[in-house]
Amino acid sequence: MEKEFEKMFKDKIKRDGAKELYEYLKTTDFFTSPASTKYHGNFEGGLVQHCVKVYNRFARLVECEYGKDYLKKHDESIAIIALLHDLCKIGTYKTDYRNVKNDQGVWEKRPYYAYDDNLPYGHGEKSVYIISGFMKLTREEAMAINWHMGGFDARAKDNSTINRAFAAFPLAVLFHAADILTSYLDEETLK
Repeated sequence: MEKEFEKMFKDKIKRDGAKELYEYLKTTDFFTSPASTKYHGNFEGGLVQHCVKVYNRFARLVECEYGKDYLKKHDESIAIIALLHDLCKIGTYKTDYRNVKNDQGVWEKRPYYAYDDNLPYGHGEKSVYIISGFMKLTREEAMAINWHMGGFDARAKDNSTINRAFAAFPLAVLFHAADILTSYLDEETLK
C-alpha cells in the first residue's frame, strides 16, 4: 500500500509544500502504523491502507453525487482530504503486551497496540494542524478533515457546530460517509 499511496500522493497533490509533507511522512511511522487499536485496520500498515481505501470510496461518492467533471476538477482536494485525514494518528500507537489464555488454557504474552498520544490536540483538528505546517488547505478541505469523525467526534455533542459545518461544506458530509463506509465495509479487523 505504501507504493500505491506514494503514487496517488505524487500524481494528485501538487500544491506548494506537498513534497516536504511527503518527506516528513517518510520520517514517521505513517506507513507502518495501524489505523486503530482494535477496530478497522488494527495491523501493521493499516493506516496507509485505510487512507488509500478511503480515497477510492470518497472519489466514487463524489463522482456519483457531482459527476466525473467535478471529480477531475477537484481531484487534488479529494486526494488531500482522503489521503491525509488521519495524520493525527502518526506516533500514537505503540506495541505493548498482555497476558492472554491460549486455546490450551495456558497464559502467554501477546502483542497489541496501545494508544499513547504525545500531542493531544484532538483528532480531525490535529490532522489539519499537521498538514497546515506544510501546505495551505482550502476551507472546505480543512472542514472535511476536521469533521471526518462526524457524530463520533466528542466535539459534536451539541450538534450545532457540526451541523453548520456539514450544511456549509457538502464535501465534509460525503467525506464523513466515505470514512465510515470504508471503516465498516471495506476493511478488516484482526481479532
